[in-house]
Amino acid sequence: MTRFTEELWRAIDPIFSAILAHPFVEGLTDGTLPVEAFRFYVLQDARYLQDYARCLAIAAAKAPRQDWCELFAEHAKVALVVERALHESFFQEWGLTEEHVAATPYAPANLAYTSYLLRVAYERPFEELLGAVLPCYWIYWEVGKHLERLGSPNPLYQRWIDTYASEEYAQVVRAVLTVMDEVVTDLPESRRLPIREHFITTSRYEWLFWDSAWRLETWPV
Repeated sequence: MTRFTEELWRAIDPIFSAILAHPFVEGLTDGTLPVEAFRFYVLQDARYLQDYARCLAIAAAKAPRQDWCELFAEHAKVALVVERALHESFFQEWGLTEEHVAATPYAPANLAYTSYLLRVAYERPFEELLGAVLPCYWIYWEVGKHLERLGSPNPLYQRWIDTYASEEYAQVVRAVLTVMDEVVTDLPESRRLPIREHFITTSRYEWLFWDSAWRLETWPV
């Protein structure tokens, strides 16, 4: 029997292909990505992870099993502590302070993405929240593996690639994929459908997030 996660990945195949073909992602390995775009991305990602960690904490609270509660509670901590350490290494390179990061406004795509995640987190059941947060885990892993094979002449970009291509990160993603397949075991199709919808929607937001950084997106008014 086909695993549910395999069905999810097939559903976003065109989206993932578009992500790999995006000039932001391609620019990480061929050296053409402007530093301004990468700085924009890292600042927005720092803001994003604050809300993403909240969603993972809510997932921990809603988890129907103790081991899943512990898993997502730990991931919420990792999102705030480990990921922040990666960001801060970049901020030191650029001479940015915590105050500068905190004062950075959400770009439109980022605000839309995090607002969607938080709404699902607060209003929908555990399995739907899992479908919404899964693309951030999984797409970064797949992008990291793809870019690792190519490498980057820019040491900052290579540091980012190494993080998401690492075996440590792979173990994190595999654990969440296992939860996803287990949680849907006895669910009827009517309850699997919204999971797919959330998964596809937030996968689209992942493309928009990189596109926002590529365009140095600002509010038009």
